[in-house]
Amino acid sequence: MATTSVPWPLATAARAFQRHPGGAYLDCAAQGPALRAARMALAQVAADPAWGWRGDPSTWRPRIEALRTLAAGLFDGDGDGVALVPSAAHALSIAAANLPLQAGESVLLLDGEFPSNVLPWRQRCLDVGAQLVFAKRTPGGDWTTAILDALDHTPRISVLALSQVHWIDGTRVDLDRIAPAARAHGARLVLDLSQSLGALRVDLATWQPEFVASVGYKWALGPYGLAYLWAAPPWRQQGRPLEHGWMARDGDALWQAGSEGGAPWLAGARRFDADGVCDAARLAAAQAGLEQVLAWSREGLEEALCARVDALSSALRAEGLGAWLPPGVCAHFCGLRLPARAAEAIVAGLRADGVAATWRHGHLRIAPHLHVPARRLAALAPRLRALAAEVAS
Repeated sequence: MATTSVPWPLATAARAFQRHPGGAYLDCAAQGPALRAARMALAQVAADPAWGWRGDPSTWRPRIEALRTLAAGLFDGDGDGVALVPSAAHALSIAAANLPLQAGESVLLLDGEFPSNVLPWRQRCLDVGAQLVFAKRTPGGDWTTAILDALDHTPRISVLALSQVHWIDGTRVDLDRIAPAARAHGARLVLDLSQSLGALRVDLATWQPEFVASVGYKWALGPYGLAYLWAAPPWRQQGRPLEHGWMARDGDALWQAGSEGGAPWLAGARRFDADGVCDAARLAAAQAGLEQVLAWSREGLEEALCARVDALSSALRAEGLGAWLPPGVCAHFCGLRLPARAAEAIVAGLRADGVAATWRHGHLRIAPHLHVPARRLAALAPRLRALAAEVAS
């Protein structure tokens, strides 16, 4: 699969994005902003005379493998560990179906976790007689302390299924501390990095998870309908996928065997590949996103993103709105706890200003990418104070 364009350097990163038609786009926790390179890649696909006629099947596998190699760069660099699947829910369902879990054991999640990381475990617990338990923050507390407390006080925790940041308010989970504590308790670790892959550091060697899932959109800057599953080495040999499609099998052996026989799995985590990922448009857009994210990561993407949230946090405190910030350390986005009686008016006022941000469970998620300079985030604070004052007057 040909490279769509030369990635933009960090110094001129804002130029990599399409201009948002509505004004300030601060909603990357819902969907990453559109890359110019992704639009170019989609245009190239649409211009291909073979598109819509499926083209030459011999080109499918090289395209998939090229994307797998790029995606591995966001994990540990080992392409054999990465599977291409349609959603994070699909990936997490694979983890839930494969990990050993017995009656009376528990699966630990974050309180208020996103449903894609709850529902697969809920079903597995119902199937075997296990239970879900949720780490809950104390007022003003942080997730890391809550998880460590739950590990110490909840018997028979078998699996920790965690995010690196909470999807509602962007507060961090310190996986460098959680992972060794989980191993000391004999618990396995599963990670959903949908809100951090492509934005924050990933250290699989330290964390030693069994499975890692992530969407391909949001911070990986790819399209809907294509997600990633990383599997630890033992599961690449013995794991069972959710679907038994032909794309995950040795093609030569499969077609030679005919309807009576099977065929070996492809090597590594490819056994978990889903048939539906073989779509030229999605593969091309995902490639453009990963090429750009990987280029920025080498230059300091995490620092640049977190600096924007730091600028917003400092400006809010200067405006006397520090109480709106969530407890714990925010990462690359921040969910503001607006005053209940002013929340509707503030959200409506920002919408009228052309600011795109998501209201989720009592929090206004401010999630910028590199297309928004830090000074623009800082300037948001006095506007928020003014909108709140209008309600109070």
